Amino acid sequence: MRHLYLAAGLAALLSSSVLAGPPQAAQAPATNPLIAPWTGPYGGVPPWDKVKPELFPAAFEAALAERRQDYERIANNPARPTFANTFVPMQNAGQTLNRVMTLFGVMTGNMNTPAYQALDREWSPKLSKASDEITFNPKLFARIEAIYKARDTSGLDAQQKRLVTRTYDSFVRQGAKLTPAQKEELSAFNQNLAINFSEFSQRLLADEGTAIIVTDEVRLAGLPDSVKAVAKAAAAERGAQGWAIVNTRSAVDPVLTFATDRGLREQVWRAFTKRGDNGDINDTKATIARIVRLRANRAHLLGFKTHADWRMQDTMAKTPAAAMDLMMRVWPAAKARVAEEVRDMQAIADKEGAKITIEPWDYRFYQEKVRKSRYDLDQAELKPYFELNNIIQGSLYAANRLYGLDFKEITGTVPVFEPNMRVWHVTRNGKEVGLFYRDDFARTGKRSGAWANTYRGQRNLPPVQNVLSSNNNNFAKGAPGEPVLISLDDAETLFHEFGHAIHAMLQNVTYPGLAGTPRDFVEYPSQVNEHWLLTRDVLDKYARHYKTGQPMPQALLDKIKASETFNQGFATTEYLSSAIVDMKLHTIPDGIVDPAAFEATTLKEIGMPKELVMRHRLPQFNHLFSSDSYSAGYYSYLWSETMDADTFAAFEEAGSPWDKATADRFARILLSTGNETDRAEAYRAFRGRDPDVNALLKQRGFPTK
Repeated sequence: MRHLYLAAGLAALLSSSVLAGPPQAAQAPATNPLIAPWTGPYGGVPPWDKVKPELFPAAFEAALAERRQDYERIANNPARPTFANTFVPMQNAGQTLNRVMTLFGVMTGNMNTPAYQALDREWSPKLSKASDEITFNPKLFARIEAIYKARDTSGLDAQQKRLVTRTYDSFVRQGAKLTPAQKEELSAFNQNLAINFSEFSQRLLADEGTAIIVTDEVRLAGLPDSVKAVAKAAAAERGAQGWAIVNTRSAVDPVLTFATDRGLREQVWRAFTKRGDNGDINDTKATIARIVRLRANRAHLLGFKTHADWRMQDTMAKTPAAAMDLMMRVWPAAKARVAEEVRDMQAIADKEGAKITIEPWDYRFYQEKVRKSRYDLDQAELKPYFELNNIIQGSLYAANRLYGLDFKEITGTVPVFEPNMRVWHVTRNGKEVGLFYRDDFARTGKRSGAWANTYRGQRNLPPVQNVLSSNNNNFAKGAPGEPVLISLDDAETLFHEFGHAIHAMLQNVTYPGLAGTPRDFVEYPSQVNEHWLLTRDVLDKYARHYKTGQPMPQALLDKIKASETFNQGFATTEYLSSAIVDMKLHTIPDGIVDPAAFEATTLKEIGMPKELVMRHRLPQFNHLFSSDSYSAGYYSYLWSETMDADTFAAFEEAGSPWDKATADRFARILLSTGNETDRAEAYRAFRGRDPDVNALLKQRGFPTK
């Protein structure tokens, strides 16, 4: 999620209303559509058809001024501080800015033109400074602290007490108790970080917008027709002859998997793994070095040894050591499995007389040969069964059967920011839940990867709000009229991101400040949802061959199931190496680092296999350097997967992935409650114990402890 995107929750509490810089020529606030309440059906919808970059400066100014007034009224209230006169208005403060920031965050992530990039560079530090001025307001914090100290004697209910405690702790972590001079220094750190986050994102986006143009079709030998069609369309979009292999994962992975031209594979692999690392205007390493140093300095000012220690205060793991312990329990098994996989691949290469040693650009190609040899399974054989529209319908079906969510497509009746977007009206038990938006295709100006956004979060505190949730993917769009066939991995990604949307749509909290969950819980609901893709019911109804209409044969599914732990050495090691490097980088006390040397040294220390690279090398690690969001937190996918594997085991123990009693308990205890209770306690309430790491090891096919 973009660092400027503020959803309902504690982030909204920590925003501010103080402007920096002189007024700019822009549409007057009175007529600026970006600051108006969202109107129309479904509780109001974002005015995507009216969003223009030139409208944002005036919208920011007006929205920030309104929020300034909101917080000044709270801080200067002469009445004795109470939950009702302090925390309730804090939950409602800055609603116009929340809407403006939602619009801006979505546009900079999905339609990032030079105009939006310029706005991001200019406004990132101003908005950071504005957030700090709320945290640093001594009168406001005095009220929060007074209520916090009296939390056990003032008649607060459990949710109110938790909101008070979490807000107080968050203000302290963000510097509310520092001296005025220290606050000024901290704000400077935060503003400089905001500038560097924007710089990193824009440099990486520029490298991801490049493409390798292939003019000789012979070089594309081995690629499925669907992949070549996508490359042909990408070239046409760029006004080029031939085929364009865009420098994004969704375009690169099929080439690395199927292209028989080893030189093309190497060329594509090098371009992809060198994003942000070419010593040119888009090189990100100096930016990274500044970010890491600024983070360390900020942590010291706040009283923490390292950035990781500061970041992990509000997580389930609590400490860097706990996260590292989990990662290092899995790392040796993953690395050992890579050695086995490489031996198998090398044997096939030798048998074919290839006269090569397996290199990183060979891994996916030869792993497919091993898969075919061992399981008689070809990934290209699967794609015809994963037509995008059908898999979308399958995800909606599973959500309905498990949780009672009903979806009615209303595409064309509400504004969208891109013509290919689709929208559904969502209800549950006859009651409105909200809307669900899908933006599925890659395009120039859209950041890479896949993610979920919440345009508007649910809340029961007046004004009551329904949910506006979205999924964003980067699937390759084919030629007009051609079906969009996605890989099994892409289909799992679709179910994963939809798990985030389900989490948002099932939320049932009173206070928006208790909506957000710890970083190492966030991926848990989405990872759980992946399990339903390959259930027989979903496959029979929706994984139908796009030409024949026949469902996936059981024999083919059996091959998939038999190969589920295949290549887990590669998948686990490329991910874990990124997570380990992230944690080690952010436990450097002084934060002084040469990113290239640090990456190489750390990988050598942990024994990174030479046949593969990190899933995200530091120069392109958007999770870490486009915001603070996942910094010292990339481990969270593994932490969440431990709970995810153990959760699906609960369904299996109940006898069916569709067991209604288990689904109801999962939704009631974990998916609907936001952060109203400690997430570890909530998990124990659901499962009767802490998660079992052996479920994770079993899921990946590694020896259990």
